Amino acid sequence: MRRRAPRVLHAVLATVLTLVATACGAGNRPADANDKVIRIGAWYPLTGALASFGIPERAGADAYFKSVNARGGINGRKIDWIVKDNAYDPQQTVQIARRLVDQDGVVAIVASNGTAQSQATFPFVLEQSKVPVLNTLGGDASWYGPARDGLFGLQTLYEDQAAALGDWVARDGAKKVLVVHSDPAAFINVAKEIAPAAHKADPSIEVKQLSVKFQTTDYSPVISKVKAAKADAVVVILAAAEAATYLKEAKLQGLSTPVYGYAPVAAQATLTLAGPAAEGVKAVQLVKSPHDADPAVKEFRDAMAKYEPGQPADFVTLWGWAAAKAFVEIAKTIEGPVTSEAITAAYEKAEAIDTGVAPVLRFSADNHLGTRDVQKVVVKNGRWESIGDFFTPPARG
Repeated sequence: MRRRAPRVLHAVLATVLTLVATACGAGNRPADANDKVIRIGAWYPLTGALASFGIPERAGADAYFKSVNARGGINGRKIDWIVKDNAYDPQQTVQIARRLVDQDGVVAIVASNGTAQSQATFPFVLEQSKVPVLNTLGGDASWYGPARDGLFGLQTLYEDQAAALGDWVARDGAKKVLVVHSDPAAFINVAKEIAPAAHKADPSIEVKQLSVKFQTTDYSPVISKVKAAKADAVVVILAAAEAATYLKEAKLQGLSTPVYGYAPVAAQATLTLAGPAAEGVKAVQLVKSPHDADPAVKEFRDAMAKYEPGQPADFVTLWGWAAAKAFVEIAKTIEGPVTSEAITAAYEKAEAIDTGVAPVLRFSADNHLGTRDVQKVVVKNGRWESIGDFFTPPARG
């Protein structure tokens, strides 16, 4: 019996240590044992139908992190950004999240992609592991109202983008507006926010809606209905490919009614697919035009050419760049070990984070969505150009 005692003692001790480690959770775990590395993670659709968004967005964030590491990192700490492919699948994302937290030891999920995909991880990442999820592309109002521990965003909600469009068309003098939108509920919920905002700017404006079957490729009957409506402005709440199909068919049928769109429309894909038919289209975006002469935008273009030469410097890569830069600017304010808890605390105190390419971000303990602002853009000579500066759409509700 005495010979077995040490083995029993060791087993008990190992169990106790495991329980203590579990009780402590990931929230206070340093990024690296010697605190010289900040280990963070992300997931993107790098394969599958949405890879055309995931690959460039990852490249934009990666270019910024590489540029920061080349300058010495964050307060002397290098960034170790671990990215995994989730193929835009929620279940795969949950498994990825477990590997990132349990095996890779990340202290935050930074600049990921996907609403349903990220949301599927919240019970494990946010609630159980206490690891913050930061600057995700995607999300909805339920994420931020009320504020959720460890969850912080910088993407203006689609509903607020719609409010911006309603205000814009009204102030441009339109009296009859037709909103052309895809038929899934997500698109309908965005489209219905246009009329209230338009009426705030001009109570006499008439706003009607035209629903289109999602992913339809024949827009001939749609354009016929738009012509019959005799609207003097059209707002499209469509995916980029469908918006391009609308624009080409409108040009073919001789319809010249001004077109406005939300951020998914303001994409390079719209220009590539629509060609000259996209000229003059107006939209709102989350960031400045990647063609702007602004020094911060030029820094982005130069870094993309240096660190990610295979990817275009477009809106999608700039989304990733802005998300990465916002994280770095906030992480710089942390004194001492960079833990999950320290990162969350730093975000709650971040009052004026200016990336130079996106709206100024303001967070607090009660406000975890950094902005409602958008940037107006227009297609000129075959590329998106900024109009003025960021502006705040009218309040909804």
